[in-house]
Amino acid sequence: MKIISIIPARMGSSRFPGKPLAKINGIPMIQHVYNNVKKNKLISEVAVATCDKVIFDFVQSINGIAVMTSKKHKRASDRCYEAMSVLEKKRKIKYDIVVMVQGDEPMINSEMIGASVKPLLKNKKINIVNLICSINNKKDFEDPNFVKVVHDKNYNALYFSRAIIPYTMFKRGIYVRKQVCVIPFRRDFLIKYNKMKPTALEKIESIDMLRLLENGYKVFLVKTKHFAHAVDTKRDLLKVEKYMRK
Repeated sequence: MKIISIIPARMGSSRFPGKPLAKINGIPMIQHVYNNVKKNKLISEVAVATCDKVIFDFVQSINGIAVMTSKKHKRASDRCYEAMSVLEKKRKIKYDIVVMVQGDEPMINSEMIGASVKPLLKNKKINIVNLICSINNKKDFEDPNFVKVVHDKNYNALYFSRAIIPYTMFKRGIYVRKQVCVIPFRRDFLIKYNKMKPTALEKIESIDMLRLLENGYKVFLVKTKHFAHAVDTKRDLLKVEKYMRK
C-alpha cells in the first residue's frame, strides 16, 4: 500500500507571516514537521506542498521533497490534492492514502501519525480520519485559533468550530476537544473532496472538514493521548518551544 504524507505550508499566514521557516529550538518549524512525519514506518513518502519558492528551496536543501502549487488555494486540502496529482503524474503511480499534516504542527509524532492511519487500514467504510486531542486549559478553549470539535458516540464528527463548543464552563476532564491537523484521506475521497464546491460554513469558520459535513459525509475522529499545540502566532511559537524542550 502506497501512503504519502503531504505537508501544506505557505509564508503568507495572516496571523504569523513566514511561520514555516520560524525556528523552534534552532530548527525551522517545517523541518520539525517533515522529520517527525518521516519517522513513521507506514508512510512511504513525505512531500511539502507550497506556493513559496523560499519554502521549496529550503525543503530541497535538507534533501526533502517539495512541490510547487498554485497561490490560489484557500484550503490546505486543495493544495494537497494538487501536490498529489503532480507527484502521481511524475512517478506514474497512484497513492492509496494521502495523510495531510499541517506545516504548523511541530509537536506531532510517529505514534500520532500511525493512530490516524490505522482506521483506514482496518475499515474500508472509513474515507477520512481527523486526529483530535483534549484541551487542557480555559484559555485555549476560548481561543478561536484552536478548532473545537464535538462528535457522536461512534466518534464521527458532528461539528467543528472556532467558537466555544460544546457550551460549557471549562472544566478539566469535561468533553472538550480540539482538532489536530493530521488528516488521512483515501486517495479517491481526496479527489471527491476537491471536486466539491466550498460551502457556506466552511467559508465562515475557515475549516476544511466542514465542506464534508455540509455535503453529508462522515469524518471519523481518533483521539490521541499526546498533547499537540499548533503554531498560529509568535506567542504559540514560544509556548511550543518550551513544550519541546521538556
